[in-house]
Amino acid sequence: MVELGCTKLMSARADHVKQSVGQFAEQFRSAMIPLSNTFSYFCASVPLSEEDLKEYLEEPIAALPPTIAAVLPKISIMLVPYLERVDASKNTPASEFVCTERPPDSRQFWASQVRIAEEEILLFALKDQEVAEYHYRFYHMIASLMADRWSDDAQSSYFALLREELHAGLHGEVDEESWHLKQGLLRRQSNVRKETKLFRDYARHSFTDTLTLYLHGICCDIDVETGPRQLASRYLRRRLNLLYAMYPPPQGYAVLPEHLKET
Repeated sequence: MVELGCTKLMSARADHVKQSVGQFAEQFRSAMIPLSNTFSYFCASVPLSEEDLKEYLEEPIAALPPTIAAVLPKISIMLVPYLERVDASKNTPASEFVCTERPPDSRQFWASQVRIAEEEILLFALKDQEVAEYHYRFYHMIASLMADRWSDDAQSSYFALLREELHAGLHGEVDEESWHLKQGLLRRQSNVRKETKLFRDYARHSFTDTLTLYLHGICCDIDVETGPRQLASRYLRRRLNLLYAMYPPPQGYAVLPEHLKET
């Protein structure tokens, strides 16, 4: 099987290497391999076969809705062995590193982001990470970038849907972060539909989490786990249909069964 686009990480150095994500991004930025006008990549982890290249890069990018791809900044994807996060202490700020050896479980994490000029560099740890988890984290980063770029019309439509949900007292959310922000809004604000900083923070994370699910669902067959914090499926379906109207998937892709008829 042909191996493509992968560099042995800093092979001239010692076997165990740890470098800050910012330094790593700067050092290997010039080695990026173009995938499209928007995306490029650099692999410093396990060698990528042609099938890996499709699974990790080509297929997830091809599934992005054209209206999203059109507004994204230049994005470089760096695939690395491991990422380590060191929490802030009294005298030092929090820091993130690219590593060649697995860090302690308490410090291991899976994705990081660096901005250099107008370019967003997304780093993903590949070792010990399932492809499905990688896809989720990739789309979550794309959704976060879109939360900085969604149009006024898209924002107004999503805000209106959230206000309907809050007015109806609907329980649950899509993911943990938006769920916690929703609980904070409900505890601290009597008029939960009023557009305050609390509401906007909650709405932004709710949009990010829901768009992550939507994008992941375009690319892959996924199941939504039920649980006490999960938004009921019929209301989740309403959100996904709203996103489908705002950001139609590429030709031939669908999210919900009824979308298959349209494709």
